[in-house]
Amino acid sequence: MSIALPVMPSQFAEAPSRPVAAPPNAKRPGRLIDSHGRTIRDLRLSVTDRCNYRCVYCMDPDFRYMPKQQLLSLSEYVTVARVCASLGIQKLRITGGEPTLYPQLNELIAELGRLEFGDLAMTTNGSLLQHMPLEQWRRDGLHRITLSLDSLRPQRVAKITRTNTTAQTVVDAIHLARDAGFDPIKVNAVIMRGVNDDEIADFADFAREHAITIRLIEFMPLDSSRAWRRTDVVSADEMLQSITGRHKLVPLDRDDPSSTSLNFSFADGAAGRIGIIASVTRPFCGACSRLRITADGKVRPCLFSHKEWDLRPLLRGGATDDDIAGFIADSMWTKQAGHGIGSQDFEPPARTMSAIGG
Repeated sequence: MSIALPVMPSQFAEAPSRPVAAPPNAKRPGRLIDSHGRTIRDLRLSVTDRCNYRCVYCMDPDFRYMPKQQLLSLSEYVTVARVCASLGIQKLRITGGEPTLYPQLNELIAELGRLEFGDLAMTTNGSLLQHMPLEQWRRDGLHRITLSLDSLRPQRVAKITRTNTTAQTVVDAIHLARDAGFDPIKVNAVIMRGVNDDEIADFADFAREHAITIRLIEFMPLDSSRAWRRTDVVSADEMLQSITGRHKLVPLDRDDPSSTSLNFSFADGAAGRIGIIASVTRPFCGACSRLRITADGKVRPCLFSHKEWDLRPLLRGGATDDDIAGFIADSMWTKQAGHGIGSQDFEPPARTMSAIGG
């Protein structure tokens, strides 16, 4: 596990004190909307910026973590989740960094399970699942686990993650999760030109072999090295071409209108599914239903927001649930229409993926 270094004061921009108030009709109980008329139903809650990997598309080897005192406490995460549930949030995904490094994860899952979200999920690299009480998580209300794996080749996995892990780590995690009752199981792979794009059809084979959904993700400009280039992006069309050269696919409906994934099954009836998340070439911003809250309590209306709103003063200053709900509603009213990656004046956000949460 990497050692946390003091964060540089300039690493992230300071969050403004308060967003401009949303109009009264945007603050009805049980309803969270933005100024573009989108209803917000999904929360990505980051519980740590720490990670035991240093993936090349995410963190530099010397990436510096936030001081622990800046991160929210267990009770503060639960308060945020409870207030979001009151605003109509139906799905909550626990993210990181790597959430299994959060020392109170078991207690957090138990508390969130009591809030009875329609879907409570977690994204993890799977490296520590053998030490986790997966069956207890299921009993406490965790519905789904999504894993991450960016190559099937041992040396390449090690190079991408900058660790000595292999694909077998995720295979073992799939078995552990399935034995504990988690279903379906999804595995995310970020596809990068010249890095792992020659494995796209192999990932389809992996989905068939292990009866899981493999989700192939277009490379996004959220790396801490700022090395992203548009030419590094392998498009959804290219991914489909690679897979259909080996397997015939059948398009499926989206899981729901705001789903991020284009879904496919195998025409021969084999187990497993393919999902493609085409954030760059086929953006789904018009139907976005997501809200992100970082481990240090910043509300991010969009993954690519340049403004974020700081909940921590309210959480630590005696604010009521109604005060916090109003603040979140005002924050989400500032959600931008789209990320604008394709525009000439696009600038990546100050925070990178590990500090935002997936």
